[in-house]
Order: sequence, then structure tokens, then C-alpha cells
Amino acid sequence: MGLFTKEDNFFCCSAVVVAAGESSRFGGDKMTALLDGEPILAHTLSVFETCESVSEIVLVAPPDRVQEFAELCDKYGFQKVTKVVMGGDTRVESALSGASETDRRARLIAVHDGARPLVTRQIVEDAIRGARWYKAAVPAIPSKDTVKLVEKDVILETPAREACFAAQTPQVFDPALIKGALTNALDKGLSVTDDASALEILGVPVHLTEGSEENIKITTPLDLQIAETILKARKERI
Repeated sequence: MGLFTKEDNFFCCSAVVVAAGESSRFGGDKMTALLDGEPILAHTLSVFETCESVSEIVLVAPPDRVQEFAELCDKYGFQKVTKVVMGGDTRVESALSGASETDRRARLIAVHDGARPLVTRQIVEDAIRGARWYKAAVPAIPSKDTVKLVEKDVILETPAREACFAAQTPQVFDPALIKGALTNALDKGLSVTDDASALEILGVPVHLTEGSEENIKITTPLDLQIAETILKARKERI
């Protein structure tokens, strides 16, 4: 980690923001839930809107909310959002739907969770530079906890903590690699929890870049409270 510097040149990247989930654990619609007075999704999109290396944003919405999300983009003036497309029933379907609609000229595709509004431009740019060098890059942070591999409530193995990392987004890839890997996962009905897993199934090496403990995913109402605290602390640091 920390291999890439600001001296790297601009690199054209399309961002796919996946916001098509059901928000079942949140207990309501989290994409339009307010964080510091603005929708979570607006916070997320604003980061990619201001990233120099991101040339466009393709937003993946629930099938019945495409128009609503398009109107949100218009309201907040997100000029890089070129398309709002329908997602599917699974993460693989939604990510592939977005990736398939990116500009054919893009040399990289970044896939990001719409529910990670605290991602920073630095995290995005580092992941893009990582993918520039290695074709597949994922921001991650070292695990602070001891991780157990379990089957039917029985511990099978305790991997070395120094070998365990928590993956984040955006995950950035060569376009042909990610489209092919997601298509393979979809065709075979494989269940993957992040996009990098689809490449790992094919034996494609994925490299890590530096993530952040603040780059949390909003999954429950408690996460939203934590996000508010993080934003307040960021403002106090300015």
C-alpha cells in the first residue's frame, strides 16, 4: 500500500455507483436518508463528481426508482452522471448492468457502493492508480479483530490476523476483466459479496490500496449515527 503518488498522470476512469439494494437492514430507504442534511447518495456522488480521474458516473438504481434518482442528480447538479440505469436482483446483476453502460473509451471502471458516502477523493485516486498498474485494485484496511472461519457455529480455522483485511470500495478494474468476471459469475449463478471476488474466482490477482476506517458502509441506523460523527469531526479538522 502507499505505492502511488500524485505524480501519476490523469487516467480516464468510468465510475459505476451501485445504489440498487433493498436497504432491508436499514429499516427504510438509506439512499435518500439524510446525512448532515443531504441524502446519503448525494454525498457519495459528490466525491466522484470532483475526482479529476473520473470522466463519467453511471448510477445503478432500483428498477422503480430510476426517474427519482435521475431527478436527484439534476437537483444537485451532478454533471458527470451520464446515465441512470436499472439494477438487478443481485449485486452481480447490478454491477454488470452499470459496467455494461460505461463509455467504451474508458480505460478503467471503478465500482462503488452508493452507501459509502464518506469515501474520499484520495481513496478513489489511489485505487485508480493501483488499477492502472495492476489492472485490479481494491482499497482495504487491516483487520483489528481476530477472524474465525466457521461452519455451523463451529470454528474451523483462525487465520493470522496480519493476513486479514477488510475490503472497501471503490474497486477499480480493467473494463474487459470486470465485465468478463461478472458475466461468468452471473452465468454460473455464483454468489459474490464484492466485485473483486468475481475476479478471484477466475484466478485474477487483485492488489490492495489504502482504505480508511472512515470509509464505512451505511447498513444500519447505527452506521448513520457514526457517519454523522465522522463528518462532524472532519469539519472540526478544517
